[in-house]
Amino acid sequence: MVHRLCGAFVGQERSQWEKWKHCLSDSHSSSDSGLSTYISFMYSFTSFQDDNWGETTTAVTGTSELSVSQEEVVGLGKGIQDRTQGFRRYLPLAVGSCVGLLVLATPLVFLLLPAVMWPDRLQVCGAACEGLFLSISFKLLILLVAVWALFLRPSRACLPRVCVYRAFLITLTLLLTMSYWLFYGVRILDAQDEDYHGIVQFAVSLVDSQLFVHYLAVVLLELRQLQPCYSVCVIRSTDGETRHYNIGQLSIQRAALSILEYYYRDFPLHNPALLSASKHRAAKHLAGLKVYNVDGAQPSNGNQSRAMVTAAGKRKDSAHNELYYEEADYERRVRKRRARLVVAVEEAFTHVRRMKKEDERATPSDIMDVREAALAIFPSMARALQKYLRTTRRQHCHSMESIQKHLAFCLVNNMSPKAFLEAYLVPGPTLQYGPERWMADQWTLVSEASVTSGIKQGTEFLLKCLDFSLAITIKSIPYIRLTEEYIEPKSHKFLLLLQSETSV
Repeated sequence: MVHRLCGAFVGQERSQWEKWKHCLSDSHSSSDSGLSTYISFMYSFTSFQDDNWGETTTAVTGTSELSVSQEEVVGLGKGIQDRTQGFRRYLPLAVGSCVGLLVLATPLVFLLLPAVMWPDRLQVCGAACEGLFLSISFKLLILLVAVWALFLRPSRACLPRVCVYRAFLITLTLLLTMSYWLFYGVRILDAQDEDYHGIVQFAVSLVDSQLFVHYLAVVLLELRQLQPCYSVCVIRSTDGETRHYNIGQLSIQRAALSILEYYYRDFPLHNPALLSASKHRAAKHLAGLKVYNVDGAQPSNGNQSRAMVTAAGKRKDSAHNELYYEEADYERRVRKRRARLVVAVEEAFTHVRRMKKEDERATPSDIMDVREAALAIFPSMARALQKYLRTTRRQHCHSMESIQKHLAFCLVNNMSPKAFLEAYLVPGPTLQYGPERWMADQWTLVSEASVTSGIKQGTEFLLKCLDFSLAITIKSIPYIRLTEEYIEPKSHKFLLLLQSETSV
């Protein structure tokens, strides 16, 4: 019996087996020798098991049907982010639309409720009410257009914080409307006022108050920032490109938005390829400078090492000469490529003009389309243009399709070769190129002060994107004092006396 009970618990842990050993020893004292023999056998069996069996055991698992890949997880995160950005973009527009509908519908509801709830008890006001109806109609129409022009515009950017003035105006509008509703409910609806002329005047006063609130919104949101008060210095971190602008009273986040609009309009396109030359030059100088062990045992080797270190130092001192000749050679190659490009484009445009004169005498079926003409003359200038763009490291800024489209545009509008080349000889602003060339579609505002606080003298903040950043410094425009100096009109008059000479 003891052996049958012990065989049932072969797979149990040692602690449980000790527990069963104690129980069995109490109930079957006559078979202690057999039990001790089996316990010693089980101890020797469990000693072969690894103590780290939980780490060394191999488990066979299967693939779940609900499993997703890493790409699907990343795509899910991007989808959630896109929906969140869309929600944040259209939330102010939705809130403005709801508040605008509430503002416009409230006066009309004030006029309709008495006529619906107690029409028999209302006093007829005649022509006076009709004049007030006409006044309310035109005021509501003006208010509708004003709200649409000021508040229902699509947002230009997604700001990190809520605009303080917009939140204040929306809160003020809601408080004003709720106050009128409370007064209307207590004094008119509960009492069922019979003076309809007074009710109409009450609605007119609400419309007048809303017009004054809109005037306050125009002053705070539009007129306050028109007068320049600060000078802004914007520096791009990679190449040091600098611009200066004058702005008015704005918060830090609104100033950052205005600066980014100026950046896309005025700053040349950021070109990382132009920065690789200086990095390559620095790496070349560091690779050319070798360090030797001057503490060798043989004095001859030490003298030779000192001589090599001295030569390397002299080579480092002549780095400015290498830079000078490198820049001179680069400018020479650019001028050479530019001259070839100008000649190729002028020849192509001359060929187009000659073909245009021939088309005037040709039949309508033989006349080439502008797109076909652009495709026909593009190969004659493509090689020279490609070499020039590669030399100036701007080949990634212009695709073949964009060049052909620009060429067709110039041919349609009868532009000169110089007008066509201006887009490639001079780097244009960032907005001239497509959004895929901007190198940044999301910016991060870094500021020690709160982004909703107004800018002031000495304010500094940073606009960071993926490849570079813009450092902004704010300075106040100095107070200018002009004085007037009066000049007497007769003080600058003079008399010319001529002495006549007579012959003797």
